[in-house]
Amino acid sequence: MNYLVEGLQGSGKSTLVEKLKEKNPGYTAIKEGDYSPIELAWCALMNESQYTQILSQWKDLEDQFLNNTRKEGDHFIVCYTKVKSEDRSFYQQLENYEIYNGRIGFEEYKDIVLSRYRNWKGNDNIFECSLLQNGVEDMILFRDMSDDEILDFYREVRKALEGKDYHIYYIETADIERNLNVIRKERIDKDGNEIWFEMLMGYFVDSPYAIKRNLKKYENLLKHLEHRQELELRICREIFSDKLTIVQSKAYDL
Repeated sequence: MNYLVEGLQGSGKSTLVEKLKEKNPGYTAIKEGDYSPIELAWCALMNESQYTQILSQWKDLEDQFLNNTRKEGDHFIVCYTKVKSEDRSFYQQLENYEIYNGRIGFEEYKDIVLSRYRNWKGNDNIFECSLLQNGVEDMILFRDMSDDEILDFYREVRKALEGKDYHIYYIETADIERNLNVIRKERIDKDGNEIWFEMLMGYFVDSPYAIKRNLKKYENLLKHLEHRQELELRICREIFSDKLTIVQSKAYDL
């Protein structure tokens, strides 16, 4: 069996992943930024030419680079957030090779995602945010797709996962603002600045979806997250109902 833990930011996904790992000591926990056979968040996807060029440009990071790279077919996957560098431009450059946030056309995006789901083989994994969060955000905020279009995409995902052993734990958040307030106070820098929250607001406000609708306020972000949760729950219930457990954020008995 494989477990997929999903939910909004601040819902407690990392905590549930750790609890499932404790109860299943033989399992591997795969979090955002780790190499994953099904998810590419915080990872750069490059062809050989791009990979060789980046490697030659950052010779001082070569050992780290090689240790955090996996080859899949004709492409290289670099878990670039695992590479430690004082030069922030390294991360800004590698971020451009991610597949999310509208960086590639939808047909190419769909081909990459569905083929990785189809080709995935393995068991005894606990995945964090490997099914919904990054894909749904990409399709809402950067491709301005309708709920029905996104549901159609996940029907194709379900077909691609045919024959795989997996179960989804979706953490439903009753009070989204309260959870955000908790996590924004936890993720601060040494001077007390809410770095994570500023990044989240910037990610939302600068998206094509928000720009098109002139959405700039905190209340707009909350409304988006409410809609996203409703849509993700609809995807789970309509498409993955036989492989689903919904638990309440910070209020469940493992």
